[in-house]
Amino acid sequence: MNTDEILKEGLFDIINTQIKANNPQETKLTFERLKGLGYCEEDVMQQIAQCLTIEIYSVLKDEKRFNKVRYNRNLNYLPAQPIEE
Repeated sequence: MNTDEILKEGLFDIINTQIKANNPQETKLTFERLKGLGYCEEDVMQQIAQCLTIEIYSVLKDEKRFNKVRYNRNLNYLPAQPIEE
């Protein structure tokens, strides 16, 4: 397994945990909404992973707390590209 696959698997694990725990609730709602729009599960997971990656990057780079407001906003905007601001 290469590094990209390991990272993808890790992100998908986090997303699956969020969905199962319904925390944050927006992750599960977004997953269901995008599936309802006809996206396959893999595409939905990749879109949500983009939002999650922005937050992880911010935590590591800027040493800031996870920005739940931005994460939820980006989830709500999917399938549009997430915003890093």
